Amino acid sequence: MSRTTTKIPASSPRMLASAIGVALSASSVAHLAQAAEDTEQKGQRNSISLGATSITGEEQDNTSYQVEKASSQKYTAPLVDTPRSVTVVPQQVLKDTAATSLQDALRTVPGITFGAGEGGNPQGDRPFIRGFDAQGDTYLDGVRDTGGQSREIFDIESIEVSKGPNSSFGGRGSAGGSLNLVSKTPQARDFTNGGFTYGSDQTRRYVLDVNRQFLDDSAAFRLNLMSHEQNVAGRDAVNYDRWGVAPSLTFGLGTPTRVNLSYYHMESNDLPDSGIPYAFPNSSATAVHVHDKPTDGGDSNNFYGLKSRDFRKTRADISTISIEHDLSDTMTLKNTLRHGSTGQDYVLTQPDDSQRNVSRFGTVWRRANTRVSTTTTTTNQTDLFGNFQALGFKHSYSTGLEFTGEETRVSGYTVSPNANPAGGCIPSRVGTTGGTCTSLANPNPDEAWTGSIARNYNGTNTKATSRGAYVFDTIELDPKWLLNVGLRYDTFDTVANTNATTGRTKIKEDSQFFNWQAGLVWKPVENASIYASYATSATPAGGLVGEGSDGNPLSAGAATSDLQPEETVNYELGTKWDLFHDRLSLTAAVFRTEKKNTRILVDALTYENAGESQVDGLELSASGKLTDQWQVFAGYSYLDSELVKSGRNGRNGVISAGSNEGNQMPNTPKNTFSLWTTYDVTSKLTIGGGAFYVDDVYGDAGNTVYVPSYTRYDAMASYKLTKNVDLQLNVQNLTDKVYYDKAFSTHFANQAAGRTALLTTSFHF
Repeated sequence: MSRTTTKIPASSPRMLASAIGVALSASSVAHLAQAAEDTEQKGQRNSISLGATSITGEEQDNTSYQVEKASSQKYTAPLVDTPRSVTVVPQQVLKDTAATSLQDALRTVPGITFGAGEGGNPQGDRPFIRGFDAQGDTYLDGVRDTGGQSREIFDIESIEVSKGPNSSFGGRGSAGGSLNLVSKTPQARDFTNGGFTYGSDQTRRYVLDVNRQFLDDSAAFRLNLMSHEQNVAGRDAVNYDRWGVAPSLTFGLGTPTRVNLSYYHMESNDLPDSGIPYAFPNSSATAVHVHDKPTDGGDSNNFYGLKSRDFRKTRADISTISIEHDLSDTMTLKNTLRHGSTGQDYVLTQPDDSQRNVSRFGTVWRRANTRVSTTTTTTNQTDLFGNFQALGFKHSYSTGLEFTGEETRVSGYTVSPNANPAGGCIPSRVGTTGGTCTSLANPNPDEAWTGSIARNYNGTNTKATSRGAYVFDTIELDPKWLLNVGLRYDTFDTVANTNATTGRTKIKEDSQFFNWQAGLVWKPVENASIYASYATSATPAGGLVGEGSDGNPLSAGAATSDLQPEETVNYELGTKWDLFHDRLSLTAAVFRTEKKNTRILVDALTYENAGESQVDGLELSASGKLTDQWQVFAGYSYLDSELVKSGRNGRNGVISAGSNEGNQMPNTPKNTFSLWTTYDVTSKLTIGGGAFYVDDVYGDAGNTVYVPSYTRYDAMASYKLTKNVDLQLNVQNLTDKVYYDKAFSTHFANQAAGRTALLTTSFHF
């Protein structure tokens, strides 16, 4: 076997982890000696660091689960007056729940599920918001963050979830909503915070967050470090190993002109989970599944991959320069320049059931999925925002221009053999085919792989150029009536060059589209609003620039296909209330989202914008304090989805039998519910817990494969040893529930971690 991948030095994260661990341990000796020292009152509860994220170290009371305003200047009103569904996951929720990844963090937001990747659709974060794929709709500090990634949150302050079509905010895509990750930035004070987490399944996590002012306190430097390694509870062989560094520098603190420079680097080296196979129950290998769910052969620990063959490495490098200048007390100009590069490199086993080995022989074909991809993005975004009076009305506005160039190069490996053996994986071939076939009930991940792996440089190079102009305004018609409007115009040009053994193809597509939103807000009292809103989105062909699945007809036959942007509209009626002296935010919304010209397959290799799907829904949420000691972060989502017009069944332009019309949309559970709550028993001791429910989730449009519903319970307790040292215990999946959190459209689903205990010691000075 040969691999041409570059090895990541194991010493890099280990040296980082060791250095942090030694420093923190040394510090702990002195401060643990002060255990008898009187601690500060609970008014500023910084007792939670959770190996999940580093501590922000802010001295003010920033521990509330309630957030009053989104970070983006495009939200021109406080959240209570914003006529759309927006959920902000604040730093305290990230800490209290022991979240370490984007998927961990979004467990607390109902109406979001995650899909699985393979080879063509990359591994990494693939959120579905209100039933629509949002893989390409993640933003970092308001700028699109492209490329297939598994995102860490050690350098993230909060996560903003905007639900409903919002291409007027970020451009293409966002049919169901978008995510904005808010970075940690330099602060106008000195602090040193950190923590280390030891947990079950050899979990070791170290974080450090240091902020220092200089130049007479007009500048500040901040550094976040992370090292993380773990196995996975309830899963054989799987392990995850990553480290990251994120320095940032700000000049002009407290002055009219601020300059911020930041850099983010994260890389990982994993033995990824290959998932659990579905099982074809039919007598024909080409027959359609019938309500098939994952089967693990009687042992949920079973791992169907190969230690000697499987690996996944990722890398992310993001550099940002932003300059912000106050032209006056009511007007600010900001320019952001960002260059990012992300990549991943993997060979992993897909436990493929397509040949009916599972149902016929009780065996699994170890099909290899491979990918080597790099995505580079350069964006320049200029924003002008503030407020003014005109014609007797108060305006809070934001307007801007955006220019972006993106390029994705995708290739892979040639794995040989990589086919189901003639006659199938009959039992006699288990253990005798060099790793190709294994047992469903008793797979052997240590089996030697006797095949070959060679780098294959054939693939697709996709380039895209986008330009956008936008304006938003909240107009105060009178103190009780607000009009919120937004308009954006985009051009999106893409070209895909594919090199294959059969030759080279080139596909081009140019799109132009307007998107807009409008909402009318009535304020019956100062701390409440009732609103009606309308919003649109547009998804052009090739919008994921080669890094995801978009029903992409940029392939053979595309020249005869209709490639107009897909259009989505949303109608929403909602209300928001800040109660208990504005400490608790309650929201409720009913909505309909319609996608009316989806690209669908109408004939072999021919697509048209003729599809239609819709989601009718209800959402409820609560965030903030019920009392001074009791906090809650909760939500419920009901999604009634339907494929109204689905076109003909098929994949990659090939027609198959059957119809999906009237089916439930994939990755769209009818009911989801989340509750996380904490209570300060004393000024030192806090306890908390959570419950998370997700309904049945179909993996495919044919509603033939699915993962069952589940309820997961978590618990936590934190204790303040001194004003500088805290302890926290988290137990995730308290009942050790076996459940699946990612459903793929064919072949397999991903199993979630079993019961996991994490003990974190955190320090803050």
